[in-house]
Amino acid sequence: MAPVPPGIRFLTSFNRDQWYRAFTFGLTFLLYTSFHLSRKPISIVKSELHKNCSHVMEAPSESSSSQQPVLHPELDCSWKPFDRNNYKQLLGAMDYSFLCAYAIGMYLSGIIGERLPIRLYLTVGMLTSGLFTCLFGLGYVYDVHSLGFYIFVQVANGLVQTTGWPSVVTCIGNWFGKGRRGLIMGLWNSHTSVGNILGSLIAGYYVSSNWGLSFIVPGVIIAAMGVICFLFLIEHPNDLKIASAQSSASSNQKLHKNWNGVNGHKDLYLQYKPGAKSWDTELLLGQESIGVCVPVQQVVVVKSEAEPSAISFMGALRIPGVVEFSLCLLFAKLVSYTFLFWLPLYITKAAHLDAKKAGDLSTLFDVGGIVGGILAGVLSDKMGKRATTCAVMLLLAAPTLYGFSMMSQFGLGPTIGMLLVCGGLVNGPYALITTAVSADLGTHKSLKGNARALSTVTAIIDGTGSVGAAVGPLLAGLLSAQGWDQVFYMLMTADFLALLFFCGFKSFQKPTNHKGLGKTCIFISNNIPEEHCY
Repeated sequence: MAPVPPGIRFLTSFNRDQWYRAFTFGLTFLLYTSFHLSRKPISIVKSELHKNCSHVMEAPSESSSSQQPVLHPELDCSWKPFDRNNYKQLLGAMDYSFLCAYAIGMYLSGIIGERLPIRLYLTVGMLTSGLFTCLFGLGYVYDVHSLGFYIFVQVANGLVQTTGWPSVVTCIGNWFGKGRRGLIMGLWNSHTSVGNILGSLIAGYYVSSNWGLSFIVPGVIIAAMGVICFLFLIEHPNDLKIASAQSSASSNQKLHKNWNGVNGHKDLYLQYKPGAKSWDTELLLGQESIGVCVPVQQVVVVKSEAEPSAISFMGALRIPGVVEFSLCLLFAKLVSYTFLFWLPLYITKAAHLDAKKAGDLSTLFDVGGIVGGILAGVLSDKMGKRATTCAVMLLLAAPTLYGFSMMSQFGLGPTIGMLLVCGGLVNGPYALITTAVSADLGTHKSLKGNARALSTVTAIIDGTGSVGAAVGPLLAGLLSAQGWDQVFYMLMTADFLALLFFCGFKSFQKPTNHKGLGKTCIFISNNIPEEHCY
């Protein structure tokens, strides 16, 4: 008999629950990758909406060499209304409209998501997000030059995209416990950078020829992923157990309906009386007229305790650490999203590259973000202190941002190196707070096992962070008119403010030796004798 191939032995070493867990990990990863993939095109297309295309021609004359160049403004190829001198403010307004709607909608999204089926809620959000993303691209197809149209699409898209983050974090938090959560979440959160990279490559491929497709293609992708979400997403491991129990009960019911007895009772069956209240007597009828009466006890299923209700907004705010980490994320996300929306344009102006090359080069920031997110998760698991991990990375990020603003003027090589380092140090804390920390706080011991708070807590933290994400690109649009140095000073200030809130948060922590692990713990209150450790 031939031996079993090693690959098959490896596959069969995992049980069914592990396979479902891996499937949920991969599916939610791809779902949120499509969200970020659909957000990235606007940063790539900016340099195409306003291009420096004042073509210079020399008059066709024998003495043309002695004549001044003649400008042909009719050949200007900027897309109206972004052909004006205040184009940076207009582009910043588009970013702000999306991110402001996203920040406001996020607070509501978590509360709504706790009360609706995650799979359906997420599906509707992805389908409508695909619709509005495609609608922006159709502005190129139908030659739309109204600023109000693009602002409306951005606001609508920002609102529907809030369905994504609370849903996927809740789902992944349901499937994975706290053990090694930092590493798992760090790997999983790389979907943000992967989505940005894919979005940059797709948008960059079409940007010079037909920038409308830079939006339409990602819009179709996120809508298709919404259909896949509807067909395959499993919200909670208990859903599988319930489905398995129902399937087992259904098979047992079919078995009892067709049971052949012995001693001549070939069509023996159990007749159920729906009006029975307690002990009831059922008549077992055979072919003979002999009746045998047996007592059948009515089975009453009683829940051991009432199903936990969804937590209120104020109740989520009272969980220790929620407010502090939310404010930290506000400034950390301000830095990250300023890079997300303005980095390609900055590279275009600073390195004098075209839109496609600048978009490709900007993906290195996200490559560094993947490494930084995983590294932050591993370190936080090893040390058991997520706040300390974030604080150290933010401390290193501030001088690195200044270094990037200086080194980007010395050629392509230093720019590539600094992009990788900046991406890791900026996105590391951002990734850790939005994933592992949010999941920790959403399953806090003070909730006494109520898992229905996870979506609300995640929405509060990410919603507050999204306020910073809205303010950052807007400030970048205003400050860049005075020079890019002002933008980097703003980013470094935000980084120091995030670090300041981390230091303030740690000052409220009381060091204790928690079961010999040496973790830093927070005592919740006198009424709840529980601890929360970082």
